[in-house]
Amino acid sequence: MLKQLRHKKTAKRLWIALAIVIIPAFVFWGFSGALRSRQEQDGSLEFRDSLEAVKNLAIMQFGDNFSEIQRYLNLESQAYLRLLLLREAKARRIKASNKEVIEAIEDNPLFQRKGAFDNRIYSELLQYTFRTQPRIFEEQTRQSLMISRLYDQVTKDVKLNEQEISEEYRKANEEISIYYIAGLPADFAKEINPSEKELLSFFAKNSLQFKEPLSFNLNYVAADSEDKIRQVYARLGKTNDLDETAAQFKLAVKETGLFGQTDAIPGIGWSPEILMAVSKLKKENFTDPIGLDKSYYILKLKERKEPYIPPYPSIQDKVRDTFVQEESKRIAKGKTEDCLEKLRQAYQNNPKSADFNKFAKACGLKSESSGFFKFGSYIENIGSSDSFWKESAALKENETSGVIALPSGFYIIKVKQRVPVDEKRFAAEKEVFAQRLLQDRKQDYFNRFVEELKKKSTRLP
Repeated sequence: MLKQLRHKKTAKRLWIALAIVIIPAFVFWGFSGALRSRQEQDGSLEFRDSLEAVKNLAIMQFGDNFSEIQRYLNLESQAYLRLLLLREAKARRIKASNKEVIEAIEDNPLFQRKGAFDNRIYSELLQYTFRTQPRIFEEQTRQSLMISRLYDQVTKDVKLNEQEISEEYRKANEEISIYYIAGLPADFAKEINPSEKELLSFFAKNSLQFKEPLSFNLNYVAADSEDKIRQVYARLGKTNDLDETAAQFKLAVKETGLFGQTDAIPGIGWSPEILMAVSKLKKENFTDPIGLDKSYYILKLKERKEPYIPPYPSIQDKVRDTFVQEESKRIAKGKTEDCLEKLRQAYQNNPKSADFNKFAKACGLKSESSGFFKFGSYIENIGSSDSFWKESAALKENETSGVIALPSGFYIIKVKQRVPVDEKRFAAEKEVFAQRLLQDRKQDYFNRFVEELKKKSTRLP
């Protein structure tokens, strides 16, 4: 197939972007690394081809850094994602011709010398870097072109208007500083000392809040290769004894101890696939082999503990901490709301009389001012600036905001100073900024499309 490519000497100047460029985050997306069922994966040439393809894409994207970054890439996960996207592309009758494949490879700077396609470079890179046969690489290129066209088809209606461009540029460039009043629950927690009667009453009314989730205790073995864990699984099917089978393969049997359904698995980490598989097991039964972060597991359900509400004496400290947290939050919110009402009344009487320091002190709250910040930046002692920037952008001079609720507490703000957008600079940068913004919007839209595909897909081809 495409024999003529390996004999062509001419070059084309037009760069045809492959999926690795059109979809720059491609190698980071996808399913987690759980192996599919044994029936889906045993002898699956299609999966292996897809895995080889995403590896080659990663090599092209990361170059000499691939060997260092490979451990952070879940290539198995990306291989399944690639199969899913190809299935969708085929369902939409998206194709790529031999000529287009040739042009895509010829126009890839990786295979060029002095701007022209070089057959020797191409052959050597396939042999020594990608370790892939030309026909296989050409088919991978065809599939990447199909995925890039799927991307184009899905995102073709994503547009930007002038107002969106202007607003996003403002968010990226306008700087604001603020005055703020802070009602911080932590400032009131030390004053709260609930009685035993109050704690018992709180527990009785909020007992479901302390319900322990479904929990498991697992025995498991881990191997560093899929082949080895498959051998263990095959042997286990005959012996049904994890300890004996593990010893034959010189593997250690480990125990997790009890952990909740929403927790990370001790010794393994967070894995929805393992939790889902374990939740369906009966006691003393085994999971199929599961791959996660370059390790492969077989797990046995040793113990299953159903959800329950612990008796009050066993969680008294937890109940007290929760009571203090909720009460201090209630007090902080109430004081901030009261302060806001007083500020608004003062503002109506005389906008310049709404002194933040004065009213904060009168209400038992803190008042501070910030330095300049942009949207998406960090405000010292507060955290993310996004909520404050959005609120500040809509405020008039001396106007106070409503109560802004953040994880750290409750805030009232007003603008101290603005550094507005430089309109001349905006005019000069607008076209490039709009192109970048449009690409980001398309990428976000396509990401959501992929998530929907995953939800609808119960089994890959």
